Amino acid sequence: MDASARTLSLACSFFSTCARLFILPAHCALVSSAWREVRRVVKQADVVLEVVDARDPWGTRVLRVEKLVDELEKPLIIVINKADLVPKDVLDRWVKVLRREREAVYISASRRLGTRKLWIALKKATEKRPMSVAVVGLPNVGKSTIINLLRGSHSVGTSPIPGFTKSVTRVRAKTWLRVIDTPGVVPRLEEEELALRSALRPEALEDPLPAAMRLLQLIAGKRPEVLESLYGFAPRDPGPDEIYAFLEELARRRGFLGKGGQPLVEEAARVVLRDWQSGRNTFYLEPEDYGLDTRGWKKACAPRSSAGEKAEEVVDEKARGEKGNVGE
Repeated sequence: MDASARTLSLACSFFSTCARLFILPAHCALVSSAWREVRRVVKQADVVLEVVDARDPWGTRVLRVEKLVDELEKPLIIVINKADLVPKDVLDRWVKVLRREREAVYISASRRLGTRKLWIALKKATEKRPMSVAVVGLPNVGKSTIINLLRGSHSVGTSPIPGFTKSVTRVRAKTWLRVIDTPGVVPRLEEEELALRSALRPEALEDPLPAAMRLLQLIAGKRPEVLESLYGFAPRDPGPDEIYAFLEELARRRGFLGKGGQPLVEEAARVVLRDWQSGRNTFYLEPEDYGLDTRGWKKACAPRSSAGEKAEEVVDEKARGEKGNVGE
């Protein structure tokens, strides 16, 4: 398997639980209460902003929301947030891909990058004044940050903790613009999938190893220098044994040791996921990693890669071995 095929296979494994044609955007059944709230807000809005993470714009889309917006015949703009974490040429390619379906812009609130383009897109979306704009997306993609940018002040609280916004918040951004912030839309997925989408805190995971290993496999296979820069070392290859050894070494370096000096790999896994969710980990996916190019679809992802299955086998095997050593 060549490098590009291996990267595509690992990317397909990254989000796999309810995979359809490509890597799973968050289009599984949404938590019913959150969905009712989002549906109500979208109906009230003149324009909808869907905020996605620049490191993975495709995987952080919520297709059920997009379908609802289309059914209601509302204009929708995809806002690629955290653009400062990704090279401009990659962002430009993502915009080309997404604009095959609808309007898209990229933005970095921290650097005031893309603000003008967002304003232009909003004004073109509808002639209605005053305009009501609903801001939707997964938890932790930066919806409240976008609202603060539109308003020009920190009127809406922000936090790197998923699910910080608990209820609908209405803000008057301009005399002609009213913005509605919604709680993060949480798909009904397994914990592993939610953690990889930054929708569930690592501390809330019963077992953080599968999610962390899948993330590390993808990074090690594509851009291991990200791990080298972040942790001072990196796996030699994306194989599951090497990834598990990486977590063991990270646990030792961070002082996460249990009985008999055994490395607490679960704590190291939580560090990896926490760094991903907070943005300290600047790994990003490109359209080509999804089998996409600027002209559209190229090829489909397999629902699940053997690498992902092997990673789970290694986790189970290691866990059994550690449990067998307890009390020895």
